[in-house]
Amino acid sequence: MLNAVYQLKRPRQFELVYKDIVFDKENVIVRPTHLSICNADQRYYQGTRPEEILRKKLPMALIHEAIGKVMYDPTGEFNVGDYVVMIPNLPCEEDDIIAENYLRSSRFRASGTDGFLQEYVQTTPDRLVKLPEGINHTVAAFSELVSVSLHSIGRFMDTAHERRRRIGVWGDGNLGYITSLLLKTMYPETEVYVFGVNESKLQDFTFADGTYLVNSIPDDFSMDHAFECVGGGAAHKAINQIIDYINPQGTIGILGVSEDLAPINTRMILEKGLKLVGSSRSGREDFVKLVNLYSEKPEVVDYLENIVGEQIVIRELKDISRAFEKDIHKLIGKTVMIWDK
Repeated sequence: MLNAVYQLKRPRQFELVYKDIVFDKENVIVRPTHLSICNADQRYYQGTRPEEILRKKLPMALIHEAIGKVMYDPTGEFNVGDYVVMIPNLPCEEDDIIAENYLRSSRFRASGTDGFLQEYVQTTPDRLVKLPEGINHTVAAFSELVSVSLHSIGRFMDTAHERRRRIGVWGDGNLGYITSLLLKTMYPETEVYVFGVNESKLQDFTFADGTYLVNSIPDDFSMDHAFECVGGGAAHKAINQIIDYINPQGTIGILGVSEDLAPINTRMILEKGLKLVGSSRSGREDFVKLVNLYSEKPEVVDYLENIVGEQIVIRELKDISRAFEKDIHKLIGKTVMIWDK
């Protein structure tokens, strides 16, 4: 069967190519229905990745946050018509110590191998997790991003000491919103404070115990642990501010992605005996936990609806470019493409 794949050929230029799908007894065929644009997709689309990276990875289909409908499953794991969230991480081996998302041998969709911007996706059943009935499909589209936050919280909780009376989250964007929401949902007895640069964005963090602009933090404020969800050129400022306000022997979870090296105050990291825990991507276990959380705590989905931004129906190639251009100029929220091809 010929499959339509929408690849980014060069920055700001998509092209339609056809690739053959061979039906077999091991792989499920899924038709993507809702696809969410990530900042990583935008770095390829706008050509802000280093030139050597672009030459190496393009042409390539983008998008690693998506859900779809099962169209064919010879394994019997799913029923035709089931809605599933698709896992972009593609491990090639197992390791007793290193998680699948940290194995250097693992492949990742939309980063060196085609992402979900296709008419159909062929994948093994372990790369799919069935969604709860009635879930908001637009929210479910960016479950991969939510699973990254969930994964980082799990790593943090395995590392941080047990005094967790107060946790700070730096970042008023989508990642900061999701991380602080999950923290407050999963650990309601812990006080969660959010720090950002946009007062109007901070007003959306209604579930938090408090919010502060980063230039108006009380001198006597302190916390046991913190998460950095800023990334980019401001990551080092956030990390250094966290170091200033965190209590001794606290743990800092770092989630923000930066292209450049970040100078940080290592002297105070040593003096305070701090731990820095980096987290990236997620694996099947995180997706399963997240889907269970959706079912057990449906209010999480309700809160996540607040960060749904543009919803753009895709019927032809130019609609994809239109969605990416709109996403560039968004003020907040996730841009979701609704596949109608």
